[in-house]
Amino acid sequence: MHKKYLHRLKSRRIKNWKDWKLWQKILSILAVLILLTVGTMYGIARWYIASQNNTPLTLGASFVPDYAQYLGVNPQETMQAMVTDLGIHDFRLTSYWGDIEPSQGVWDFSQLDWEFALASRTNSTVSLSIGLRQPRWPECHLPDWVIGEPKSVWYPQLKTFMGKVIDRYKGNKALANYELENEYFLKVFGTCTDFSRDRLINELSFVKHKDPNHPVIISRSNNALGLPVGKPTPDIFGVSVYKRVYDQTITHRYYEYPFPAWFYGFLAGGGEILTGKNMIIHELQAEPWPPGPLATATIAEQNKSMNATRLKSRFQYGEATGIKTIYLWGAEWWYARLIKDHDSSVWNVAKSEFAAARASNAALEQRLNNSKDSKANHQANSFFGSIYKN
Repeated sequence: MHKKYLHRLKSRRIKNWKDWKLWQKILSILAVLILLTVGTMYGIARWYIASQNNTPLTLGASFVPDYAQYLGVNPQETMQAMVTDLGIHDFRLTSYWGDIEPSQGVWDFSQLDWEFALASRTNSTVSLSIGLRQPRWPECHLPDWVIGEPKSVWYPQLKTFMGKVIDRYKGNKALANYELENEYFLKVFGTCTDFSRDRLINELSFVKHKDPNHPVIISRSNNALGLPVGKPTPDIFGVSVYKRVYDQTITHRYYEYPFPAWFYGFLAGGGEILTGKNMIIHELQAEPWPPGPLATATIAEQNKSMNATRLKSRFQYGEATGIKTIYLWGAEWWYARLIKDHDSSVWNVAKSEFAAARASNAALEQRLNNSKDSKANHQANSFFGSIYKN
């Protein structure tokens, strides 16, 4: 009786599947594939996050003097306050071609020299952006004297400029690494026109030849599903993470990217499995993205995409990815809001979060030291115990 029941049940299931319409079968298969894909991604993310548990958190910030000036605050005072008040000691700095070589063969390193001097004095590190495409609009920072020139003209000039920058700072004790051509393949944002993979491969080779002693980072674009399997392969991968932006194209409203923090843990873990290279967050949104220029946005408009509460959650979100090197994006705005708008709310949140990161790292170091001492004592006791027995 039992065997007959199982046979009838099995026959019914097979018959039912055969009776399903094509679209039902397709949807069922797609649902299974999606569940398997998401499950695999989540599993890789959890593995990666767990693998980073004993890695200290490096929490830094980008600093762009041109942007501080655009927001109406003194660039040098801004960076100084970031060090002395917020306790930031890991910086992502820029080397805009248009600022450093405003006229052909005329070089002005004064601002970047000052930034490196401050970093050196305060035992801070620098991740230096180099190349044509660097953080902040218009992304590609050409000097006026090469605008409109063909690639055959501007590209050799670009390499000359890059060589000058590398030669000037590769011996500086503050330099930790280079970021080459920020978000190079992001075609939908900025005024850049050349996205040749061969150029990026050539530039990476050029940088490694000029300075083989410092790692090179290549950053991928924001919030895209995919793993970096194409050439070139840098020493470290970077990723930009944005959460809440104003959509000016379709909905004309604020949009919150739906990705959970573990999604970026998957990107880091998947990339490490495929390439053996680690990933950092080189740009974690920590400033507003309003419908118009930030410099003219009201406080109320700014708060729609970033305020003190959201800023705190961004710190937490970044740390929840499991990625242990994170550069915040928007410290110039924190300072402008403090100085110009007399609103200390976001500045104080940043100050608290950087202090919490230092305390967490100190606790981790103590825990690891205690673990080492305990292991050493156990080994010593085992050794002397064996001697005593003998």
